[in-house]
Amino acid sequence: MHKVYAGDMRTSVIFDDDVLTEARELGINVSEAAREGLRQAIHRRRAERDREAYLAHPEAEDTDWDDAEAWGEP
Repeated sequence: MHKVYAGDMRTSVIFDDDVLTEARELGINVSEAAREGLRQAIHRRRAERDREAYLAHPEAEDTDWDDAEAWGEP
């Protein structure tokens, strides 16, 4: 069960009647499922945003790395 803390925010979400009915019939905690779904959506969007940033500014080849590998073991 989710505990309410001072930093928690309340909001309203609208669900299709059939979805909410089935969730209740299956004993799904709708609030917790919504929180988990939002966490997953945030995770996916962050990954998409990071990928977009990488594609917009890909890493340049590090030409100094070849020199570092050439040093080898002392």
